[in-house]
Amino acid sequence: MNKAGFSGKPQNSSNDLGDDIPVAVRDTPVAARKMWLQPQIMLIGGVVGFILLALISGFLFFVTAPKKTADSQPLPATSTPPTPAPSNNSSDTILGHFPYPEAPQSELVTISANRGIRMRKSAAQKFEEMVAAARSAGVTLVPISGFRSVKDQEQLFFGVGAQRNQTPAERAALSAPPGHSEHHTGYAVDVGDGSVPATNLQTNFDKTKAYQWLQANAARFSFEVSFPKDNVQGVSYEPWHWRFVGDRNSLEMFYKARNLKPAKITP
Repeated sequence: MNKAGFSGKPQNSSNDLGDDIPVAVRDTPVAARKMWLQPQIMLIGGVVGFILLALISGFLFFVTAPKKTADSQPLPATSTPPTPAPSNNSSDTILGHFPYPEAPQSELVTISANRGIRMRKSAAQKFEEMVAAARSAGVTLVPISGFRSVKDQEQLFFGVGAQRNQTPAERAALSAPPGHSEHHTGYAVDVGDGSVPATNLQTNFDKTKAYQWLQANAARFSFEVSFPKDNVQGVSYEPWHWRFVGDRNSLEMFYKARNLKPAKITP
């Protein structure tokens, strides 16, 4: 006997599939489907429209935006510039003397010819080689002064200047103002002739065998006279004052920003 529910229909009939669908959907299947699709279509259309509007707006901005020029660039943010290091520009000179840094104590060594005189290591080594070469030629080179601190130079410039009743301009012809002496660098040395000490720090030193030997040989040891006659700085002639220019640091220190041209070589 076929079992049936209260409706009298078999439980496994095809109409059972429709029993699981809500009545409202079963009664109006087309209308319900349209009502469900309309919000989806509107949502998709809105997203697509927004994307198209964004693309069009970006394109129009790119085409119509003014091109940046040098005048239209934003100004950089202002900040306090770092303090520049001392240079050898003419604006930094005092009475014809260029500014020079004080050599680090760690770079200074005493020279064997005079333990009280110090120079930079590189300069001291070449100076001692030069002294030995001169000795083999019968010439005695004597170091008189090497490194001097800025404090030492203050006394030499102001103290001695006052004793001699000299104005700063007059004193500067004979001695550099503090902070502007080549002796601060550790590369400069005053040289005398051991055979005629009376010519030490005198212009007649250029009549000695020591000076003549230096003129002919000092360049081999990377030394040169700092203040020849009629020098461009206007400093008094000092045939006894020589400086080392045998490494990059010394070369840049004495020549950078001075606009000096190479010397002409006489054939």
